[in-house]
Amino acid sequence: MQTGRARETKKMEPRCVECGFPIKTLFVQYSPGNIRLMRCENCKAVADEYIECEFMIISIDLILHKTKAYRHLLFNVIKQHTVNFEGSLWKSIFAFLLLDAYRSLLLKRNEGEWGSSMSFSSIVWTFQEIIVDVFVGNFVFLCILLLSMRLVLNSTIQISRCKDIMLAVLVSSYFKIFLIATMVWEFPSSVIFIIDLFVLSFNTVALKVITDSTMNRCIAACFCAQAAKLLVSQNRKY
Repeated sequence: MQTGRARETKKMEPRCVECGFPIKTLFVQYSPGNIRLMRCENCKAVADEYIECEFMIISIDLILHKTKAYRHLLFNVIKQHTVNFEGSLWKSIFAFLLLDAYRSLLLKRNEGEWGSSMSFSSIVWTFQEIIVDVFVGNFVFLCILLLSMRLVLNSTIQISRCKDIMLAVLVSSYFKIFLIATMVWEFPSSVIFIIDLFVLSFNTVALKVITDSTMNRCIAACFCAQAAKLLVSQNRKY
């Protein structure tokens, strides 16, 4: 029992953004606005320099695929064991599926399958098709991703570990929000696929950080999962 509690306590500890080593505290606050950043016992560097950075700087480093920024976001910002983790996970899933459904709608509009002249029954059928495609495609993506990570890590993945991987993938898919820009400006379909590539690359970095695996293995896992998702979506059209 004590061993299990010790492991849970270790998971709750923040991480050094430089080397990923667990530390007890990121900073010491002497008074409001007066803090001292702590140094990592392993690499001797400042444990988390992003504490004093603006959100825009963190966002830029996330876009630049810096593992330090992803460690800060996943381990030191998202308090998985101190806030309502289940609620955060379900909200992230809902936002992810909603953006993915909008992506499918954009593709149908660009392919001429969606227009103002459609009948009510056609609109209902199209929405049903989009919903089924989004759920089935992402279910396959997640299953292949978890299976690939299990093979990469050479061990079974516990439920808590699955949730961590799921949240890492969902959070790192934030770039999908740029699809909202298509409500204002017209973009070709190629822009949608460029956004997909960016999202996939962000997923890769997040997986590397959350699993401590190599980049090549994470790229392979994400590529296999995305390929399976696209294959299922294409087969459903025919």
